[in-house]
Amino acid sequence: MALKATIFKADLQIADMDRHYYASHALTLARHPSETDERMMVRVLAFARHAHEYLTFAKGISEADEPDVWQKDLTGAIDLWIDVGLPDEKRILKASGRANQVAIYTYGAHGANLWWAAISSKLARLKNLTVINLPLPVTQALGKLAQRNMQLSCTIEDGAIWLSSDAETVAVEFVVLQAPA
Repeated sequence: MALKATIFKADLQIADMDRHYYASHALTLARHPSETDERMMVRVLAFARHAHEYLTFAKGISEADEPDVWQKDLTGAIDLWIDVGLPDEKRILKASGRANQVAIYTYGAHGANLWWAAISSKLARLKNLTVINLPLPVTQALGKLAQRNMQLSCTIEDGAIWLSSDAETVAVEFVVLQAPA
């Protein structure tokens, strides 16, 4: 018998002073059986950082042709493609061809560094790609925020990000490995 996704609900309040975006989002997250709380919360962080009225969670792990999060315009064209983890070169090149902007959120310390060292030269020519690496202590702290029903707030100011629950606040540090020219 196949394992089913676990459903999580999150009420996410976003105050993004950098983009002047202030909104509440009622999120339903399907955590795939192979997905960890840590990865799921990185998806939430990516959603918060790029929040927009058309931004939605996609099938991600379950579907090879969809990202973890995406934003489509009213015609169905992909404005933003967001993947979490260590996607292969072909997937990133395909995403770059299909979307106006592509963002990759990596994590996993040493593994992410090895992945980037092996793939970075092949992706340097992509002008619509952003790659962000999250340190292991940050993603572990994000994973601890995961609850089946979450009340979260995200504050973004001067590039700094804080993701909070009722019990804890995580200051999100990250390193931009590649940004559009």
